[in-house]
Amino acid sequence: MTDDIITAATTATTSNERFAQAPGDPYRYGVYLRPDPVTCAAVTAVTAQLRAQYGLVSAGAFPPHATLVGSRHLPGPEEEIVEAVTRAVADVPAFTVHNAGIRRQGVGLVYDVHHLADGTTPNTALVALAARIDTAIAPLETPAPNPAAHPFDADTFRAHLSLLSHDMYVRPDPDLFAEVEEYATALPVPFSDSFPGNTVALYRTRSDDWTGRWWQTLTWEHVRSWRLPR
Repeated sequence: MTDDIITAATTATTSNERFAQAPGDPYRYGVYLRPDPVTCAAVTAVTAQLRAQYGLVSAGAFPPHATLVGSRHLPGPEEEIVEAVTRAVADVPAFTVHNAGIRRQGVGLVYDVHHLADGTTPNTALVALAARIDTAIAPLETPAPNPAAHPFDADTFRAHLSLLSHDMYVRPDPDLFAEVEEYATALPVPFSDSFPGNTVALYRTRSDDWTGRWWQTLTWEHVRSWRLPR
């Protein structure tokens, strides 16, 4: 019993020392576009089903969202982050977001919300909003020694709502992916073909290990929302 206590204390000390390498650890911030309630419910239903059936949890570890800027190390006062996002969204009007349904993206599955109704033209209003927010918070960001970088690049940015994501990096079985894709697309879950892009939200996230399977210990808190005018 004594050995277990010593081991636990040593582990906690090591973790604290590692996170002390950068001010603000182990927290990160994300600025998200919140979908309409119907789509949020759809994301929740699909991710809950994938967790219940296959134990896949990374996409469902977050609230339903389309990332504008994600997992940024912003160690300064939270009020400065709020002020920066407030400036970025000032006078930005709401716009329509189109949902093309479940698509493959990277190692996972997403609701594709990057394009206009034609399915091929990028939604420039959505990309421009992400770029504005990135520009606003960039001066507040400092490097952290442990997480991967998440730079914004308008050319590679792809707006999406995650349904299946980082779990598949550690379970890279093509047969499993094919089964999960078939399962997810067959779920009788309704979603909106389009919804107003009018709600931006700031979240604070925390994980015990941003270098590894962070989704297994991820927690988050809603900080602030902004409603874009019509």
